[in-house]
Amino acid sequence: MNPRYTRTAVALHWLVFGLILANFPLGLYMADLHFSPLQLRLLSYHKWIGVTVFLLAAARLSWRAAHTPPPLPASMPEWERHAAHGLHFLLYLLLFAIPLTGWLTSSAKGIQTIYLGLVPLPDLIGKDKALGQLLGEVHSGLNFALLALVGIHAGAALKHHFLDRDGVLARMLPFLAKETTR
Repeated sequence: MNPRYTRTAVALHWLVFGLILANFPLGLYMADLHFSPLQLRLLSYHKWIGVTVFLLAAARLSWRAAHTPPPLPASMPEWERHAAHGLHFLLYLLLFAIPLTGWLTSSAKGIQTIYLGLVPLPDLIGKDKALGQLLGEVHSGLNFALLALVGIHAGAALKHHFLDRDGVLARMLPFLAKETTR
């Protein structure tokens, strides 16, 4: 049986995943709406989720720095180890870059972020319509990159579970630990 991630690491992983799973389609939907009270309300929800993802990503990174993740299986080829580490690095990078580009976009568009409707966050840059448009496009592109990387990450986990049967997925899904691994 392979060692597993701590309960805190597992909880943070799935909480961030759930928030991203909710926020991605919310962002797509609200972006296609015409300016209206509904769009502004959904934009607020989208920003609140984004700030929460940023905070949870910081918590995840702090937790990971203090708690060494379980080792990858010895049977895993070296190239897969490098790919796994690179993919995790890119995922963490995007978990910070996406909320930051969203915040920058809001700042440039002159729409202050007020976390949970209670905590006003400072604008990071001055109002600039053209820059706001560009940053919005960067924010959108990074989200699609995250979607692709999450797909690769999930596909790799499923490959390890169903083909390699090496217990990699059971490290993040404790209920799978009861299954036999080779």
